[in-house]
Amino acid sequence: MQKRESYAKAKELILKAKRVLISGHLSPDGDSLGCMIAMARLLNNAGIQAAATADLHSLGKLGFLKGTKDLIPVRKLRRQKFDLFISVDCGAFDRMPPEVRSVAEKLPVICIDHHITNTAFGDVSIVDAEASSAAEIVWRFAKWMEWKLDNVSAEALWVAMVTDTGRFAYDATKPGTMRAAGDLLKYGVRTTLINDIIYGTFPKRAMALKRIAWRSLHIWKNGKVAEVSLKREDFRAVRGTKADAEDIIEIPRSVMKNEIALFFYQIPDRTKETRCSIRTRGDWDATVLATRFGGGGHRKAAGCTIKATLSDAKRQMRAAVKEMLKAACKKTMRIPVEAVAAVPSAPPEPEVKGQ
Repeated sequence: MQKRESYAKAKELILKAKRVLISGHLSPDGDSLGCMIAMARLLNNAGIQAAATADLHSLGKLGFLKGTKDLIPVRKLRRQKFDLFISVDCGAFDRMPPEVRSVAEKLPVICIDHHITNTAFGDVSIVDAEASSAAEIVWRFAKWMEWKLDNVSAEALWVAMVTDTGRFAYDATKPGTMRAAGDLLKYGVRTTLINDIIYGTFPKRAMALKRIAWRSLHIWKNGKVAEVSLKREDFRAVRGTKADAEDIIEIPRSVMKNEIALFFYQIPDRTKETRCSIRTRGDWDATVLATRFGGGGHRKAAGCTIKATLSDAKRQMRAAVKEMLKAACKKTMRIPVEAVAAVPSAPPEPEVKGQ
């Protein structure tokens, strides 16, 4: 479905709705949470009753955002009634909190996302894998709908863009991204405060988790691959959450010559599984590794859940990395048959007269 057709269909569903529920993926990051808050705010300001939902214990430092006080805790969704669901920054139903998924699957769904691995679920898909963030798409759609931004929605989208573009440093940052960001600045976004909160200050438990992660640093392939890990016991020891470990992937990524960075962690829950965050540089595609284990994301940033213990998950992922490196090496070294056939044979040696 073309963009305008998707927008028109989404508009039709929104205008028919009496109450809209908005959510993103599990353990929402800046893009997911920012889009949820902004979309709820934009809809309500346009006279359409809407509410966003999240696990309030998983917000971490992002809880400073205006609008978080209006979030519905996921555990209270059973008591609520909705007739439309909008998913933001989420590639599939199984990436949502279980409490959200059970509600969303029974409703008409609008999906707004930028993950290349998006499954195109829902009744309307507004998906652009070239966009820097889901926030950039939400901003475009808001402009198309002629919704009025305010300080709350602008700051939420600013945080979403800043965090998903690495402060506008990643490859996905395009002129359109900067135009959207420039527009958001018109609404009094507190850029210095936001930067200090997200990148300049950390709670003690986050610092403690970083210290533990540093001790686990393992570098191989001459620095090309680096990894760190956190066990359930590590989170419990410092009373930390996944939100406190949000930027730990930067530890292996900061290693000189690093091209593939891995962060294995087990959040303190009852599930017997290991999650893995993946970051890549150069031509390596992080989704090649993530999709192998049922995950997804972007070329340079992806993630997955491996149903295995920490040690076994590492073994499986390392094998996948080695296989990817080996396949790339073979591809580089391979000489096409037609290229060989095209190489002229050496000319015959000239006759030497008088012999």
